[in-house]
Amino acid sequence: MPIIPPVASPLPIPDRWTRPLKADDPLKWLALGWRDCLTQPAMSIAYGLTIFLISIGFVGVLVALGRDYILFPAFAGFMVVGPILAIGLYEKSRRIEAGQAVHWSNLFFVRPRSGGQVLFTGVLLCLLMIVWMRAAVIIYALFFGLVPFPGLDRIAPMLFSTPTGWAMLAVGTAVGGLFAAFSFAISAFSVPMLLDEDVDAFTAMGSSMALVWSNLRVLLIWATIVLVLFLLSLATAMLGLVVIYPLLGHATWHAYRAVQPGAA
Repeated sequence: MPIIPPVASPLPIPDRWTRPLKADDPLKWLALGWRDCLTQPAMSIAYGLTIFLISIGFVGVLVALGRDYILFPAFAGFMVVGPILAIGLYEKSRRIEAGQAVHWSNLFFVRPRSGGQVLFTGVLLCLLMIVWMRAAVIIYALFFGLVPFPGLDRIAPMLFSTPTGWAMLAVGTAVGGLFAAFSFAISAFSVPMLLDEDVDAFTAMGSSMALVWSNLRVLLIWATIVLVLFLLSLATAMLGLVVIYPLLGHATWHAYRAVQPGAA
């Protein structure tokens, strides 16, 4: 008579998928991020200044090439690639947390545990940004035809004082919201994870989506904070990025650490 071996108990669900976050956790991440900014602040400010100069240069190139009609989609697209550009800030926070020395080279020449998977993720995020920018141009063409872009000084009356403008804003906001939600879900935790763990890009992005979904209410609060701070940066002609970008970068690292097994 055959002997049936005992059935093994199911594997436990990893803590990171079930650990609930609290509504005030995003404020704690900001506080910890600010603490990291004040630790060797010159490094964080220099990093933010670099991002500011890159942004100004990018805007200048678009205007010089007569492509100012994609400035607004480009600003939104910056939020798509922003997480990958902040990897040096994650490394600084990681070293501070581990009690390791932080040098300038650590910020600008990061060596993630996942190797080239970070580059692969960056390429995917850049492609997502390009797709969004092209989608924005198509949406404009669908509502206004082949009418040339009127310029930044006349676009506001065109959008807010005509039914066509309002309709385009509604559709553009809906489509842009889908792009923003998807990009936030795949990048909220994936880049810090690729820095800290030996995982592939798709595993990191899938894990990020699962973490966002399992803590949706808290992550919506976090996404709102990120959006408000980014809009404040735009209101200062992007000069606010010098401080706000490092703050958000360091805070993102602590958001990632908050969902790790054994986190307090």
